[in-house]
Amino acid sequence: MDPYQNLANAIVLQAARDYQSALRRLRKNPQNREAKEERDSLLRFFHSRWYSCLTDVNPEYLIERLNKEVQ
Repeated sequence: MDPYQNLANAIVLQAARDYQSALRRLRKNPQNREAKEERDSLLRFFHSRWYSCLTDVNPEYLIERLNKEVQ
């Protein structure tokens, strides 16, 4: 596989892991401002032009799957 594609996949995968981590922290403490900011920042990333350059995965589909996995 192309090394640039590997890097793009790693970026998206890390963002997904970080998003789930933020969701788990919010589940434990809904008032956690840092977790809210991280979640919101990652949601912006998933809907960004940069994300769409990195992958063809529909951001709404990814977010829905990540939310279900954390529940």
